[in-house]
Amino acid sequence: MIKMVMMVKRCGPAPPGARFARASRMTLPPCYTPPDDEETDTPDDPSRRSFVIGSAAAAAAALVSPLSATPVTTAQPAAKSPPVNATKVALNVNGKTHELVLDPRTTLLDALREHLDLTGTKKGCDQGACGSCTVLIDGRRYNSCLTLAVMHGGQKITTIEGLANGDRLDPVQAAFIRNDGFQCGYCTPGQICSAVALLKEGHATNDAEIREWMSGNICRCGAYEGIVAAIKEARNASV
Repeated sequence: MIKMVMMVKRCGPAPPGARFARASRMTLPPCYTPPDDEETDTPDDPSRRSFVIGSAAAAAAALVSPLSATPVTTAQPAAKSPPVNATKVALNVNGKTHELVLDPRTTLLDALREHLDLTGTKKGCDQGACGSCTVLIDGRRYNSCLTLAVMHGGQKITTIEGLANGDRLDPVQAAFIRNDGFQCGYCTPGQICSAVALLKEGHATNDAEIREWMSGNICRCGAYEGIVAAIKEARNASV
């Protein structure tokens, strides 16, 4: 107690900073000298806004720095080598000859879709049961999923893309549109190719014959009434 009184006397009257220290509830010695008024008015602690801005700048720098580094070169995929025992075949499709190197096990359907990008011919059951893959080979109907591409070199293959004459539709195509011979349209290319061959074969005498000779083409939407009507219209137009 005596020492504290001596310290107060030695330091003299308490400066204004002492009152500031008591107001702030900080324990400071009696001889504490407060900073200048300017420093007191503007504390060194950063504000919330400056803290957020600084954090955002640091995060942006962390994201940008990897991008500015030396770019990593991505290895280009190696060119596909032809399959073992690959066979050369020339396919005449829609009036154009295509030189292909195919696995001898490649079906005509896969050759058309995967190698010639003629995707109008559809892959349905892949077992020859639905008829959605029907194409014309020398005018005859074929399920292209059941025949190999190498078997048809030099023959004339016609797909749905080759029926129209430029912008002019084949009569069967136009009749299918007018008679709503489709719904989802997935089976329609095969239906139309089969109908074109059917008319050339002369099996469109009446409704029952049309249904019989078109039975290899399944329409899961059930648009058979429109299909039969379209074939009869195309038959009458060609007479």
